[in-house]
Parts: sequence; C-alpha cells; structure tokens
Amino acid sequence: MSTIAVRNGAAASRKGQGPKKSRIIVVEDHPLLRDGLMQLIRGQADLACMGVADNTSDARRLVEQCEPDLLLLDLRLKGGDALDLIKSLHVERARVKVLVLSQYDELIFAERALRAGASGYIMKENAADEVLRAVRKVLAGELYFSDRVAAAVVQRTLREKPCASRVGLERLSDREMQVFQLLGASYSAREIAEQFHLSRKTVETHCEKIKQKLSLHNAAELKQFAQKWAAENLTPSEP
Repeated sequence: MSTIAVRNGAAASRKGQGPKKSRIIVVEDHPLLRDGLMQLIRGQADLACMGVADNTSDARRLVEQCEPDLLLLDLRLKGGDALDLIKSLHVERARVKVLVLSQYDELIFAERALRAGASGYIMKENAADEVLRAVRKVLAGELYFSDRVAAAVVQRTLREKPCASRVGLERLSDREMQVFQLLGASYSAREIAEQFHLSRKTVETHCEKIKQKLSLHNAAELKQFAQKWAAENLTPSEP
C-alpha cells in the first residue's frame, strides 16, 4: 500500500508569515525511518517536511503539488525505480535537489546516483547531525558524500588493480545492476519481476545479458558471484 502525506499548507504560496524554510520531501519505504526523518526535519527552524512517500509514483505527485527544494530519497524502493526518478527530476525539474539516503556503501551505487543527477549520497546509518549537515550542504548547492563513500573514492583511486568482485560491473546498465543486486540478496526471477513490475521473461533476459558482460557461464555461477559481491559490498537492510 502506498503512503503519501502532505503537510498542512504544503500547496500554499511560499509567501507567508515567518522566515522562509527550505521545503523537503522524504521518500522512504521503511515506516520507522521515514517517520524519524520527517520528525528530524520538522524539528529544524530552517527546514520544513512538506510530505512523505514510499514509492516513486507518490513522490512525483508530491513534487508537482509541493514544489520542494530537496528530495531525501531512498535508493532502493519497493515501488518504482529511484534512479529513473532522479533522472526525470534532473531533466524536468532541475532546481529540485536530490540527496540519496542508501543502505549501500559500494561506490558503484554512488556513481550511478550522481550520474543520474543526485547532489549527495549518504548512508542510512549516519547520525542525525550528519543527515542535517548533508541536507544543508546540498541545499546550498554543494555536493555531499558520507565519509565511507568518500573513503571508497580514495581507495579506488589508489587501488592498483580492480577488486575481483567489481570486474565488469561498470558495464551493467542501471536495470541490470538492480537485477544483479537482488540476485545477490537471493531473490528469484519471479520475485525480481514482481519488484519491478516486469515479466519474468524480461528479468531472465536481463540475467542473460549480465552473464555475458561478467563472462559467467550459467545461472549458478551468476547467483554465486552476485551473492559473494553482496556479502562483500552491501550493508544489511534495515528491518
């Protein structure tokens, strides 16, 4: 079931009483984290949480209705493609900043989010004060990375040879990468199809392309490789 909430007066004009606040929408499908972020933002004198959503369709409607300054966006949503949302906002509403809040510290995800048009990338495990610092930096027109992502950039720069678990992943499309990460989380082709509202045949086609790009010979090798990569690079999902 989708979740969408709009703060009273969200659609009203920015001309009102009191100092101007930066308008933020939270897009997150974990209820506890979503509510915590909403309360965190609403407790700030310079920030206003105009609404929350748990999927990309409701997020798009909120953007149209509320004209926010920033989206605080979970990278992996159960309903819709967060990367596609970032790309479309970057083209259609370039003034809306996007700060990605992710459970993944693997550099590949940060790179893809930034290429899509995001202005920042932080981890869900970051403390509240860093989340607020990131929000304000992005609103000010700066880029912001969590310490772990910044460290990954340095490590990649200094690394003489690419890690075995990364070889070929840069060649995967965004959708192929999403399928790959769900394979690593032990999702079946049917479950992946349901997650992205695709046919099972389409998911199987993606798997074939992934195998070709990673030089893997069969489904068993792909599953083993994906699970090994997930164990090495992804932090566990929040409950």
